[in-house]
Amino acid sequence: MPPLTLLIKPASGLCNMRCSYCFYADVTKSREVHSYGFMGGETLEQLVRRAFEYAGRSPVTFAFQGGEPTLVGLDFYRRLLELQRRHNTAGAEVQNSIQTNGLTVDSEWAELFAENKILVGLSIDGTKAIHDANRLDAEGRGTYTRIKKAAAILEAAGAEFNILCVVTSALARHGAKVFDALVSAGFRYLQFIQCIDGFGSPPTPYSLSAERWGEFLCVIFDRYYEHIRRGDYVSVRPLDNFMELAAGLPPSCCGYTGRCDLCLVVESDGGVYPCDFYVLDRYRMGNICDMSISELRETEPARRFVAESEPVDPACAKCEWFALCRGGCRRHREPQSGGTLTRSKFCAGNKRFFEYAYPRMRELLRYIRI
Repeated sequence: MPPLTLLIKPASGLCNMRCSYCFYADVTKSREVHSYGFMGGETLEQLVRRAFEYAGRSPVTFAFQGGEPTLVGLDFYRRLLELQRRHNTAGAEVQNSIQTNGLTVDSEWAELFAENKILVGLSIDGTKAIHDANRLDAEGRGTYTRIKKAAAILEAAGAEFNILCVVTSALARHGAKVFDALVSAGFRYLQFIQCIDGFGSPPTPYSLSAERWGEFLCVIFDRYYEHIRRGDYVSVRPLDNFMELAAGLPPSCCGYTGRCDLCLVVESDGGVYPCDFYVLDRYRMGNICDMSISELRETEPARRFVAESEPVDPACAKCEWFALCRGGCRRHREPQSGGTLTRSKFCAGNKRFFEYAYPRMRELLRYIRI
């Protein structure tokens, strides 16, 4: 059995922040039930039990996201760890991770993460000005200073964490400043993800264009290249993914595989969906409390979701850079036209980046081990 990853939303879309660009807030508004509340103990146990029944001895990753997944409280995760010990009878390797906005992180949370080797993704949008423009608390106040304090608490406890940074139009204009600010703060693992518009929503002031995305990648790559050349490696997604593809290896990010697989997202009521971007009623596969993972993977919504991702845009198939992007993430190919996904909205930006960086990408393969 291949490794199993479950993306779990224990607090559904509930959050203690009001980020202006939050894609999951848009997703929840597109459902009949906007929030499923907090995950109950019985649902958590069924989820853990089903995971190990399916995986056997294969590795299992439990990745917690939101909304804000710390809102369910520390005891939820203590219970999780207890259930994992009880149900992992085959001795599978287990990895736990959590993506948090950091607002509730204190020493007790940091100790739980460190002692149990729970990998933390902490959301920080580069600099104070950029971060505080979009990442606000429920009272409309900026959160940068508090999140930097959370990072210091995590570091002091010895918790392993990386940084997630959402690339808006404003942030993309200051790529070098953002990279330098994060690296100078001691962060060595950086994830940059494109800001996306809501389903059917018009562009907003923070919407990211293909042009801005391409500019951002070029600027970030210059920094990435220089750090690697002097033996000071800083991990940067998606650059690491492009390097994997340049080396002829499969990418670690599903958005560059060329087709969708099933990511198995579990909402707090136990409902299962095929992708974090598509936790929508029309793609609900069933409920983890009622069905095995094997059964969920064979449902009509699951099959339809994968099949919809498979057609390749004719222009992509002829593109010299297709092997380095595989057409891009399905979510970036919405809206569909005639029932078929269109070309990625970031296509032109990716092309600009490949034309700019590819010779040096090949050079870097001599310096790093992918």
